[in-house]
Amino acid sequence: MILVNGAPGEVIAVTDRGLTYGDGVFRTFAVRGGRPQHWQRHYARLRSDCTALGISCPDETVLRAEVTQAARHEPDCAARITITRGPGWRGYAPPSPANPTRIVMTSPLPQYPSDFAVHGVKIHLCALRLGLQPALAGIKHLNRLENVLARAEWSDAAIAEGLLLDAEGNAIEGTMSNLFIVEHGALATPDLTRCGVAGVTRERVIENAVRHGIACDVAHISYRRLLEAEEVLLVNSLIGVWPVRELAGKTWAPGSVAARMRLWLDEEND
Repeated sequence: MILVNGAPGEVIAVTDRGLTYGDGVFRTFAVRGGRPQHWQRHYARLRSDCTALGISCPDETVLRAEVTQAARHEPDCAARITITRGPGWRGYAPPSPANPTRIVMTSPLPQYPSDFAVHGVKIHLCALRLGLQPALAGIKHLNRLENVLARAEWSDAAIAEGLLLDAEGNAIEGTMSNLFIVEHGALATPDLTRCGVAGVTRERVIENAVRHGIACDVAHISYRRLLEAEEVLLVNSLIGVWPVRELAGKTWAPGSVAARMRLWLDEEND
């Protein structure tokens, strides 16, 4: 189901800045039993991203009610909230006042093979390199052409995800996921202050690592450092945790940290 500004429909203005400039943000998360999972975290990130772009974020109660409405006929689903700056005429200058557009849509949960979480996935090293733009780093904005072009690099069904490096050769993320590596039993995740998207599941993993006494370093991670890691892990709100088993000829056996990470997330109260 799709709601546009609270009403069922699939139409927005052709002058909407989300369409013309990618001027907006979005969040995707699971809904189970009609309840959006980790709602407070997702809304906090949505609000933070809106604030960073100077877009007025809709009230939490309005958005939650619309997610519940959209999921009424499919209580277990994937939900996406998109907020744009709204309609505007030609030119980059933001309209004043702006009238943001909100879109809430649901779709079936993706059905990934169950062994991805246990035995791991094969991933592709993307040729595309992420540009460095600190002003947009961490934000889940609508300008996702880098991800689109990177995902177009492979069609092999045996490859589950692609690894994105930045322009300096540092590992940043997957095309749809955040990244962790394991070194000497400790975790590390890429610094996202210059590019990349800060996901809610990444945030949850970092907090759980601290809670369970496992060090988690946020740092620049070179491609060579990633290849030398004991484990490489991918996470997002729909896949949970996937260990990487193969990348560019390098292989890893399933590790214990990935299994512990899945338990942390499964046991965490919503």
